[in-house]
Amino acid sequence: MKRIITKKSLKAFQQHLYEEEKQTATIQKYIRDLQKLMDYAEGQELTKNTMIRYKQSLKENHRYKTSSINSYLVAANRYLEYMGWYDLRVKTYKVQRESFLPENKDLSREEYRRLVAVARRTGRGRLALLLQTICATGLRVSELEMITVQSVRRGTADIYCKGKERQVLLPRALQVQLLHYIRIRRLKHGSVFQTASGKPMDRSNIWKEMKTLCREAEVDRDKVFPHNLRHLFAKTFYEKSKDIGKLADILGHASIETTRIYIKTPSCEYRRQLDELKLVFN
Repeated sequence: MKRIITKKSLKAFQQHLYEEEKQTATIQKYIRDLQKLMDYAEGQELTKNTMIRYKQSLKENHRYKTSSINSYLVAANRYLEYMGWYDLRVKTYKVQRESFLPENKDLSREEYRRLVAVARRTGRGRLALLLQTICATGLRVSELEMITVQSVRRGTADIYCKGKERQVLLPRALQVQLLHYIRIRRLKHGSVFQTASGKPMDRSNIWKEMKTLCREAEVDRDKVFPHNLRHLFAKTFYEKSKDIGKLADILGHASIETTRIYIKTPSCEYRRQLDELKLVFN
């Protein structure tokens, strides 16, 4: 039987991921990444040489970062394993982890404050509260729907993600604001942050709303997305506690190595630390 990637096999693979209880966003990303392989193969049979050339073509396309290329290759390998075509798998590129965070990706505490202030000033109270809820708890955007009326009243939220459960505490100041919001909106149950139809706000809703604040808040659009608020929480918590193990538990990380990514020093701070070594003489 010819080994061809088809829409039918992608559909079956998607169902397989669903039955593995992968997150919806994870499943969607796998399918998007595999579409690139499907477009490249153009209905031709997949061989080891095809996969090697596919890998090389991604590398030669200078639009893609190595991390993005590896994402495409991981998706391809997972699909190949599902199909039983183990001999077609290819190696990902080895990447040495950066020791600092580029300044154009680092959302500062002051920039975050300006985003919240603009949201309040322009009558977008829900958005202001949403930003603070993510940043004050370190939640993933996909976990925000688990901030329910009941959890706010308790002051703790039970978070289920990636096959694990953890409990997240709500800071008292945040709880007070959320309780006020619940009273104003007359919410009785369910997720606190809802669309007009009563469904929990999703990633795309939140992303778009956050981007609308950038110009007036004078914050680079590239810095403004939900996951950067989670990073800001991690950096701020670590600065206070210096307890990376506790931080890993709060963020829901299985490995401390993942947590280390969240507490990288911005490049400007890294440069200052280098200068303070005073190892260059005039």
